[in-house]
Amino acid sequence: MRVTQSMLSNNSLRHLSQSYQQLHTLQNQLATGKKISRASEDPVVAMNGMRYRTQVTEIEQFKRNLGEVNNWMDNSDATLDKVAHSLHRVRELTVQASNDTYEGTQRDNIAKEVEELRKHLQSLANTKSNGKYIFNGTNTTNEPVRNDLLDAGLDSGGFQNWVAGEETAHEYHITHHGVRYDRIEDGADIVFESASGDRIVLSGFPEDTTIERQWTATDADGNVTQETREMPEREIVISADVSVSTNNSKVEIELLKGVNMPVNIDPSAVFSSDFFGDLIQLEKALRDPDVKGPELTKFIDTVDHQLERVVNERAELGARQNRIEMMEDRVREQEVIAKRVLSDNEDADMERVISQLMSQENVHRAALASSARILQPSLMDFLR
Repeated sequence: MRVTQSMLSNNSLRHLSQSYQQLHTLQNQLATGKKISRASEDPVVAMNGMRYRTQVTEIEQFKRNLGEVNNWMDNSDATLDKVAHSLHRVRELTVQASNDTYEGTQRDNIAKEVEELRKHLQSLANTKSNGKYIFNGTNTTNEPVRNDLLDAGLDSGGFQNWVAGEETAHEYHITHHGVRYDRIEDGADIVFESASGDRIVLSGFPEDTTIERQWTATDADGNVTQETREMPEREIVISADVSVSTNNSKVEIELLKGVNMPVNIDPSAVFSSDFFGDLIQLEKALRDPDVKGPELTKFIDTVDHQLERVVNERAELGARQNRIEMMEDRVREQEVIAKRVLSDNEDADMERVISQLMSQENVHRAALASSARILQPSLMDFLR
């Protein structure tokens, strides 16, 4: 086959162009640290890279979510710790006041401290974290406890108008020793009933009000009797239904793919209307000089009941925190694995790239030198 000068020139130029292209590819890998700069260079690497990068982005979002969850739960746990300390102090004061040797002024001073502790507990119930109320379920923009609607009293205009059937801004309920009573329709008297069926009846309201508590008792022989006791006004606390929020919906945040974790506690299990009602009832009893030690002793069990609810809710929160710590470890492991896989897929092997680049440079120089010698002859060279 006859080989012409034109064929030699074209082949040399094509080989030089290919050499330049290989140098360009290697130099791009060296400059960017990536195997490819365009999807067309290796579609498989490009598609895998998109999936791996999405996975890394998800994990980074889960890490941010974990930070929000830890902030929320740490604030909740710290607040419940302060609530428990405050209730322990209330219990200590109640034990002291139940001693009949205390004078009226001493009990009144105890009542003032109990009142301040109650106000402190109300402020704890309205704790905010990152601009959100953490004890109001999913309603994080409104405060869960409205102090102005607690302990309205029989003389409250709003309560009297509501009882009279007029349209009012709020409805009301009664609390007594940790039990909530809601109004039911039952004849001419004003009747409030608990979930267990016990009743508080207001007769002669509002001019000459008589308050009675009615309940069912069972003696040692199993006989069931209906019991009734007249109560002074200080033993009941009348509050608006919206005075303490009942929103106990879960605030859930996704911490792993398809795993949503509730980050809030059940506020109704701690900060309820009967929780604050019991403290208000205790204050009123301490200020009444006719109250004797045995009646105040009953409040010790009431405070213990509320304290037990706080401890139980804090224990449940602690169990969730332990699980979240394990999930946080898992997310960190997933982040390391995802970034390693992404790097293996996209990142260039720099030692190999440098070695190949040096080798290609040598090849390219040799190609330039040989092409210069092959393409060097001119017409004058052939005439010699």
